[in-house]
Amino acid sequence: MNVKQVLGTVLSALIKIAALIWVINFIYSKTLSAYEFGYRVFREEAISPAPGREITVSVTEGKSNRDIAKILEEKGLVRDANLAFVQILCSEYRTELKPGVYTLNTAMTIDEMLKVMAPVSEDSDGGSD
Repeated sequence: MNVKQVLGTVLSALIKIAALIWVINFIYSKTLSAYEFGYRVFREEAISPAPGREITVSVTEGKSNRDIAKILEEKGLVRDANLAFVQILCSEYRTELKPGVYTLNTAMTIDEMLKVMAPVSEDSDGGSD
């Protein structure tokens, strides 16, 4: 075996090892990001501690859940519109959000905000006869 073949074999092995290290690092970092995002979906805290700051939000007819999440981010009520959108989709209020003008607070969690924006109609009897 000559020197050229040995160098070629060593170089090939080094390239494969570098590629493997890059793949492992990529998978590791994406896994951590996915875990953090998933954790935040269910554990995201309010923007600020109580008493917070009141902010008026207007939701017009035809706004999608994604639009509402963007509005909440623009108003400074949530940190991340994408996270808020997933939180809305995971919420029991995902189909109940109504157009209107709402006073929300930076000390509220997303669930508390959604509860305000999904008012229960007064003519519902709660399932009792």
